[in-house]
Amino acid sequence: MTPEFNAVGLIADDMHKTLAFYRLLGFDIPEEAEQQPHVEVTTASGVRLMWDSADMVRSMDPSWTPPSAGHRAALAFDCATPSEVDTTYTRLTEAGHKGHHPPWDAPWGQRYATVLDPDGTPVDLYAPLA
Repeated sequence: MTPEFNAVGLIADDMHKTLAFYRLLGFDIPEEAEQQPHVEVTTASGVRLMWDSADMVRSMDPSWTPPSAGHRAALAFDCATPSEVDTTYTRLTEAGHKGHHPPWDAPWGQRYATVLDPDGTPVDLYAPLA
């Protein structure tokens, strides 16, 4: 038997802001979820995306501290078209989220952009160029 990858876990400093960001990306997250220390949703492809509150993580491991520089993970979202990359980037940044890299045509043949979620996790948006 081989373990099967099926989830990504993130730690949220502010669950309300974090879940609002991912709702803008289309996740169906119940409004009352902000009050929970652990929230998860299953994507259309079957992968679970999970968030734990930083307070809960600290209560389980008092020595835990968030990374202070750089990132160790990024999430990537496949958009249907290059214009959807642009539209999604604009929707997220106009909602107050930090754009890390505006949409551009990458040399590997994709329209690409990166926005940071409220906890600084890079969220890549991409679509194949025509």
